[in-house]
Amino acid sequence: MARNADDAPEEAAVQYFYNIRTGKVEENNDERSRSADLMGPYDSPEEAQQALETARRRTEQWDEQEQDEVDEPGGANWDANPFNDA
Repeated sequence: MARNADDAPEEAAVQYFYNIRTGKVEENNDERSRSADLMGPYDSPEEAQQALETARRRTEQWDEQEQDEVDEPGGANWDANPFNDA
């Protein structure tokens, strides 16, 4: 267990999870739902409640980034064969 400067045990920080099956926010405790149903951890209940929107926004950003990089080295359309540079 971590200790603070006074050598007293520190309380574990509360983390929050969004349950995709129930649509409810849960705390990190012994009664938390199975991991397959949870997104997180998040630092606040408000962040956890926005989990689906955050995931959607990040997925859109990654899709745009992937599209921008499709012809770059390592991208989906990139051909590393030096004989195809014609």
